Amino acid sequence: MGMQQSGACANRITIGVDEAGRGPLAGPVVAAAVILCRPRPAGLDDSKKLCGKTRALLEERIKRRCRWAVGVVEVEDIDRLNIFGATMLAMTRAVHALCEALDGEPHEVLIDGNLTPHGRRPEWRWPARAIVGGDAIEPCISAASIIAKEHRDRIMRHYAAAHPHYGWATNMGYGTPEHLAALRRHGATPLHRRSFAPVAQLELVKLF
Repeated sequence: MGMQQSGACANRITIGVDEAGRGPLAGPVVAAAVILCRPRPAGLDDSKKLCGKTRALLEERIKRRCRWAVGVVEVEDIDRLNIFGATMLAMTRAVHALCEALDGEPHEVLIDGNLTPHGRRPEWRWPARAIVGGDAIEPCISAASIIAKEHRDRIMRHYAAAHPHYGWATNMGYGTPEHLAALRRHGATPLHRRSFAPVAQLELVKLF
């Protein structure tokens, strides 16, 4: 977690939050929380619209100049809570980790999507506002989307070294044809989400 901050951060503290990894069949869900510095890094946008080289460059700038934190929820909790609950937990962990290093509480937390952890996680205590498409229109959420995606991609590349059959270094755990074919051929790993239909169906087939 990075705690560098430009001295020009405003008195009013706004945190942007986004997640990466709701849809994959394997690996964790990761949320990031970011307070932008001033001037903010140029070129911020929805991480999905950026090429890998640009994302990596922006991640380095955000981490060096802004305040940020990540929250990670592993497969066991995804299967226990469901992916929505796990995402709410990851967001809560990210904001909590960032607030631990702040001198005060944020005035507002802006979250990509249409729902927030408010009322869904008992630990959540901050004013929150959901913004549909926020990763493309709110720079602090764009920054969080970049941090979350780059962090999760690194995790999946690390996991790929131990489980090379599934193509995680490039598909990041999503259900690509390559990944699905490897699942049928080699079965599920402990890093697969057994609550997700393609993995659950495979497990059922093995019983018969």
